[in-house]
This record gives sequence, structure tokens and C-alpha cells, in this order.
Amino acid sequence: MVISGKDRGKKGKVLKTIPSENKIIVEGVNFTKKHQRPTNQYREGGIIERESPIYVSKVMVVCPNCDKPTRVAHKILENGEKVRSCKKCGEIIDKV
Repeated sequence: MVISGKDRGKKGKVLKTIPSENKIIVEGVNFTKKHQRPTNQYREGGIIERESPIYVSKVMVVCPNCDKPTRVAHKILENGEKVRSCKKCGEIIDKV
């Protein structure tokens, strides 16, 4: 979930991570318009809308149990398995 900026409150899947720039591309968030010239690959030119990267600090994980944006805690279960959990409700988000 995006927590700040023009797309605040929108949810989407992370499509790509760019660790060198500390950015991610989220599905359906931060659209920009690109003016595309006609080429062999794109027969018709025009304006193409696509997702642009946003900073990781503007995004939080949404807990599937309480459905709120939350910080992530790392826990080790009794069987030695490492999991991510919600800081607000304590439920397991997913396995690492």
C-alpha cells in the first residue's frame, strides 16, 4: 500500500525492484505518459501510459489478517522456520 504522494492509499503488487536506486514498480500506481515515436516494433506512435518507479520508503506491507499497512517483524518458529509477521496484530504474513 502506498502511504504518501499522489497515489496514497492505493494497493498493488510489486512488479519489479530496483535495489541500486532504492525504488520499486507497483502495479497500477504512479502512471506516467511516454510519447512513443513510430518504429518497426511499435507501428503506431502515440502516448503510452506505464508505471514508473517509486521509492521504497513510500510503501508498506498490508497485513492479510487486519487489512492495515504495517511494519514487518521477523520471527523464528519452534521448528526453526523463519517467518514475517504483522507488528500490529502479530499474525504471520508469509514464510521467508
